[in-house]
Amino acid sequence: MQFFIDPYFPDTINAVGDAGMAGFDEKRSLYLSGCKNFLAKYRDDIRQMHNSGASGSDVTHLLSDMMDELNNRLFLSIIYDLGGGDSMLEHVSLVAVGGYGRGELNPYSDIDIMFLHDGILPTATVEDIAQKLLYFLWDMRLDVGYSVRKIADCIEMAAADGTVKTALMDARFLSGSRPLFASLHKVIFRQILPKSSDSFIKEKVADMKSRREKYGSTVYLLEPNLKEGEGGLRDLQTAIWVARVKYKFSELRELIIKGIVDDEELETYHAALDYLWRIRNELHYFNGRKNDQLTFDAQVHLAGFFGYKDSGRVLAVEDFMRDYYRQANKIEHFTSSLISRCIWRDEGALKILGYFVRRPVGDGCFVLKGELIVPDESIVEKNPGVMMKIFELAQKHGVTLNVRVKGIIRKNLALINDKFRRSREVNLSFMNILRSTKGVASTLNLMHHLEFLNRYIPEFEHIYCKVQHDLYHIYTVDTHTLFAVEQTEKMLSGELKKIMPLPCAIASQIGKPELLILAVLFHDIGKGSGGGHAEKGATMIPTISRRMGLSREDSERLEFLVGQHLLFAHISQRRDLNDEKMIAQFARQMETSENLKMLYLLTVADVRAVGSDVWTTWKASLFQELYEKAFSILDRGGFQLEASSERVNSVIKRVTDLLENDLPAIQVRQELKAMPVRLLLSNPATLIAEQVRLLQGLEQSDILLRLTHQPESGYSEYTICAHDLPGLFSRITGVMAANGINILGAQINTSKNGKVLDILQVNSPQGNLVTDSARWDKIEQDMRQVIHGEVQVSTLVSKRKRPTLLTARPAPRFATKVDIDNEVSEEYTVIDILTHDKVGLLYLITSTLAEIGLYIGVSKISTKVDQVADVFYVRDIFGHKITDQEKLNEICSKLMSAIDDWV
Repeated sequence: MQFFIDPYFPDTINAVGDAGMAGFDEKRSLYLSGCKNFLAKYRDDIRQMHNSGASGSDVTHLLSDMMDELNNRLFLSIIYDLGGGDSMLEHVSLVAVGGYGRGELNPYSDIDIMFLHDGILPTATVEDIAQKLLYFLWDMRLDVGYSVRKIADCIEMAAADGTVKTALMDARFLSGSRPLFASLHKVIFRQILPKSSDSFIKEKVADMKSRREKYGSTVYLLEPNLKEGEGGLRDLQTAIWVARVKYKFSELRELIIKGIVDDEELETYHAALDYLWRIRNELHYFNGRKNDQLTFDAQVHLAGFFGYKDSGRVLAVEDFMRDYYRQANKIEHFTSSLISRCIWRDEGALKILGYFVRRPVGDGCFVLKGELIVPDESIVEKNPGVMMKIFELAQKHGVTLNVRVKGIIRKNLALINDKFRRSREVNLSFMNILRSTKGVASTLNLMHHLEFLNRYIPEFEHIYCKVQHDLYHIYTVDTHTLFAVEQTEKMLSGELKKIMPLPCAIASQIGKPELLILAVLFHDIGKGSGGGHAEKGATMIPTISRRMGLSREDSERLEFLVGQHLLFAHISQRRDLNDEKMIAQFARQMETSENLKMLYLLTVADVRAVGSDVWTTWKASLFQELYEKAFSILDRGGFQLEASSERVNSVIKRVTDLLENDLPAIQVRQELKAMPVRLLLSNPATLIAEQVRLLQGLEQSDILLRLTHQPESGYSEYTICAHDLPGLFSRITGVMAANGINILGAQINTSKNGKVLDILQVNSPQGNLVTDSARWDKIEQDMRQVIHGEVQVSTLVSKRKRPTLLTARPAPRFATKVDIDNEVSEEYTVIDILTHDKVGLLYLITSTLAEIGLYIGVSKISTKVDQVADVFYVRDIFGHKITDQEKLNEICSKLMSAIDDWV
């Protein structure tokens, strides 16, 4: 595309330098109008080309060329209108720097320019030229960065600031004095770049590290930053800057001539750059501004723009992001590889010091300067199994792989075939890696990074770069899996003993840690196949086990763990842990205590690897309760439960004895006989005694409230003791919602004498203890007024729901789901609700259940970022389960309508 600016300027303005023409100030409005028309025309043309499929590189270069035409014309016009003419142009140059200097502009990129002068012209004159041009660009709503410098200024500032050095590396002549720019170019490559090149490289590597800490230390974050994130544009730019400082080249192809990269690697660089530019161009157009964050809504738009389609259970956006992560992984590898070559010293130079002489470690491998090297690359071609040995030896000696060794592995991935996978030697080496007491997760990460893991375990390819389009999982499936392995390794080593004493204690009892690691590594491999991923994954295990040479017993245990890996979290968070028959059934499913221990540790690792905020002390307490109750049943070797009537009589006697000095025995026995049997059988006698005192207190007061903080557990227990009335629990949840209190769990106990004892576990929405006494006083006041009917709870909740001026973060949506189960509990109908979290949601659900005429016995609340999984154990007004299908359909329909209509 050619850019013609003349048609957008009146003829009088084209006659630059004509003494008879008007001055600059008189022409300014005409200039501005012409420039705006020029930009509007060519911006629209370029966007049409982009929409028609133009490459990312073509569009960025066209946008840069367009700005060149505009800047050059304005620059020359300003100088001639000021009466400077050719004599002034000999002493000043207009120079593009940064991304603009590289000729790479996206639709809303910053435009960085430098006004370079030789000092002959007064600085004030150069500043005046700069200001006039800048105000033009600013009036056209362009983001412009500028500087006015002499060559001496450039040398001084580059020495003090690495960002100036990188900007100058990309400097490009636009207009004015070409000899002056040539002098700058010579200074850049002969004086600025050679100076402190080692410190510059170290600075850039440090910058990259801190950038990753800020924007995400993995390629696979689910909302990556296209520019600053790992595997993004800045990584590519950093690699080229470092290489340019090290090897002093002007054109990239010089790196091939110097033997630093090959044709394939340079092609990878150009393809990656083009891919990212095309995405970034559309991201700018979509947002109407400069933006580099691939937010969920942007991802959905980009997937559609680039022609991705939903396919079965796989969303278009998930396929688009999978391709993005694959490309980002290639970029990260190219970047780290090129930078490593720039840092690496010739082996011969290191032999001066005896400490650095290479040390043989077997299989043709050596350790040199903390890296594992393979001098003879042909050994891998002769014996591909050496590749697995390379990882084992690096782990054993605590060293990293040299960049050349990484290249050898990537180059020879095609040698990993079925014979390789079934090799006894290879599999023994892999199991040695898993059995090691250190470096298991980091070694598997390295295998994954080099794409070795996918080739060795083809089933892992199903989840490679696999995206889950929600706010709960912040990493891709493969990265989540490797984080889970890291968590498992830390439990096995006891590193987490202080914060997770029980999991670490159980981990120390595991007979085959490598089997646990395998279970964690394989727990999500079914996710790439659609449908129930636990079951799909389990069906893959026998094949994998045979290939790896595992025993039948180990294979069956592995299959069990993968197939059941969702069960422990489901039971602990969404089922009544005081239901002894359900716990016994769960223990029976475990079969052995070793299965229970491994499943517990697998679940802990799985949850902790989802994200930093997902594992909570509340979840830990639920996991521990389920584990200890199930282990107790397995430990005693039988599943028979003592008759409940005998145990109830025993509890009544113990509690009566405890209260003999406080309350009349007859009153205590009457109170206990009225209390729900499940309450008596699921709590220690001392706690039941306290509850009896509270219930007896209702003789003097119609509402009793008690608050107990449990800092070690991260929540408070709030007990409400009152006389029963319709919709009482919904009123309680409404008061909590109105006061910004998060309910983790609830036990609703209604005695036969009409007294209610509701026990809530609560904290703040941020997961912290609520200790502000004034806030609790307000809650108590609201609670009393609502229960007495003096205030409508709906009024309190609606105040809390007032709209905010802040816009909500776009998030993936899914349909509300209501499931009803009449099998899991003998006494209750269990309602499972999965939906998006909303202010006052629990109040909405409980009030809807009350309107339908259902009584809630147990409520379990589980929140995953923006997703809520609430469970309610309910009965009808006669205390029976709901079995009529028409009534069950009505419950589902009314709940879904109420939730979806709630805004």
